[in-house]
Amino acid sequence: MPSLFHRARTALALASSAILLSACASFPHDAPVTGLRLIGEQRIALKYAFEGTSVGGLSGIDYDAANNSWVMESDDRSAINPARFYRAALHYDSKAFTGVTLNSVHFFTQPDGSRYPNLAHARLEQGDQVADIETIRVDPQDGSLWYGSEGNRKVGLHPFVRHADSGGHYLSTLPTPAMFKVSQEATGSRNNMSFEALSFSSDGKSLWLGMEAALYQDGPLATPDNGSVVRITRLDRAGTVLGQYAYAIEPVASRPAPGKEADNGVSEILAVNGHQLLVVERAGVEHADGVYTNHVRVYAMDTDGATDIQAMPALAGAAYVPARKRLLLDLEKTGLARVDNIEGISWGPRLENGRRSLVMISDDNFNAQQVTQILAFEVL
Repeated sequence: MPSLFHRARTALALASSAILLSACASFPHDAPVTGLRLIGEQRIALKYAFEGTSVGGLSGIDYDAANNSWVMESDDRSAINPARFYRAALHYDSKAFTGVTLNSVHFFTQPDGSRYPNLAHARLEQGDQVADIETIRVDPQDGSLWYGSEGNRKVGLHPFVRHADSGGHYLSTLPTPAMFKVSQEATGSRNNMSFEALSFSSDGKSLWLGMEAALYQDGPLATPDNGSVVRITRLDRAGTVLGQYAYAIEPVASRPAPGKEADNGVSEILAVNGHQLLVVERAGVEHADGVYTNHVRVYAMDTDGATDIQAMPALAGAAYVPARKRLLLDLEKTGLARVDNIEGISWGPRLENGRRSLVMISDDNFNAQQVTQILAFEVL
């Protein structure tokens, strides 16, 4: 569908513009990922109309190996169309990324079978949820789906992780630690800064769940002067916590205009093996005209030697050893014309040269000042 999607810049398809960023010097010697080579970029047009929906807000992506398709969810809180995900084909090999084809749209359902409502139509007293879905994963065992919602602190809706069939129909809710619930006190999850990241473990038997930002009791948010800390939790399929670790977030990479906003948080995670994950840190910095610059970096996180903090009710002032981290990729150094609001990352299929691929996607917030970009990488 080349007429419907922006082509990647020609330079991105050229071998001379592909950037290899190696972490060999700083990442543990047994790490399976030592670098990422950018293959290319594709974009989806703003509010692209597809099967009666407006495409945008794509904050999660995962590869469904069983049918060679990609699942991409929208974080639209049913304000434009009901909470949904798309299935798509991404056309790339080791030499070029040439296109994206949307194949179908599917709507998530609540336990009673209804679609998620928006806040104006939600029957909160009857148990309705207003889903703010930020992450999605395909179950490697059966192709079903797991997804995370940030909830809504302002109206008392807790973040959640739910399990659905391959069409998005509700199956169950995963129990998650009570510390992540919202409250009327200065504890628990911050509004719009909770369940942002989800990944199956490398063996498919458990899930990793990542917070976007610090719990109130764990300390302040990141600023241009100071970093922050989030909890990344490993749970089995029944919700039992197998381990929880502190991950240190970097300070915001630049300063906002006076009176404007800036933040940095975890936008997605991806398990590499039993103790290592890729972590996407995404910062947004607002300029005087209201336009944001995004700083996006991918780190390799290692839990070996880190303190299991699941029994620690608060991290502020506490003694613990955080997970180790090493910079793997700075997207601002890849030669991209722009780096937008990257919120999704997924392993992809093997390339024709035998190496694994990896894909990232950005959430444009249905905003004309942003873009939906999909980036394909070769894993080294």
